[in-house]
Amino acid sequence: MQAEKSGTQQQLQIWDAGAAQRYDTPGTGMFAPEVLVPTVARLAELAGDGAALEFAIGTGRVAVPLAARGVPVTGIELSPPMVERLRTKADEASIPVVIGDMATAAAPGDYTLVYLVFNTISNLLTQAEQVECFRNAARHLGPGGRFVIELWVPELRKLPPGQSATVWHSEAGYIGLDTYDVLHQRVVSHHFDFDETDQARLFRSPHRYIWPAELDLMAQLAGFALEARHADWTGAEFTADSRSHVSVYRLPPM
Repeated sequence: MQAEKSGTQQQLQIWDAGAAQRYDTPGTGMFAPEVLVPTVARLAELAGDGAALEFAIGTGRVAVPLAARGVPVTGIELSPPMVERLRTKADEASIPVVIGDMATAAAPGDYTLVYLVFNTISNLLTQAEQVECFRNAARHLGPGGRFVIELWVPELRKLPPGQSATVWHSEAGYIGLDTYDVLHQRVVSHHFDFDETDQARLFRSPHRYIWPAELDLMAQLAGFALEARHADWTGAEFTADSRSHVSVYRLPPM
């Protein structure tokens, strides 16, 4: 009987050289100025005069412009191909990166801010790993340090009885849909890219979804308290209809 792959093995297989090559979409999608500019502005404000640590730094979508604003940035990243892509934009001296799992890897230095953007905490496929991610953030922060998470809200209200999938985005040349396993709190995101031909490319990634209330409890277990929650990086109000949230957690000052 073949052993099931660990979460780490699955993520390394997903975020391979091909995925790293396709990841950057300059000026569009999550690289669009209207997405990226407020993200970087808010993180720079939260970092203050201190240094920032990005969990799952990827190809440097956020880290590179944040460092350009004068914030010292270090990263932790599981996928070597993603870091290779980052190295085409910034060298090790500019943005140091530790290769490892964001739930366990340690980065040298002192930080006022740890951040985890674009739903990436859900790449950890068990509750225990997600809790350890919070604890790892706490280990890297001093008193009063902040941990910021950007995460989507599970769209279970869109699932009528007998249906297990939702289409969360549709535009010319692209369809994004999620398939839910509500028994195990898992979701697989399917990204379909296509053109005028009958050919399409599919990219899939597994996740463990987290309700905001569960996220807050994970934070408590690691010694954090919720300081602020908004619907986006611009500070829009978080409501029952919000599709995502930016949550700021803080350690006690002393």
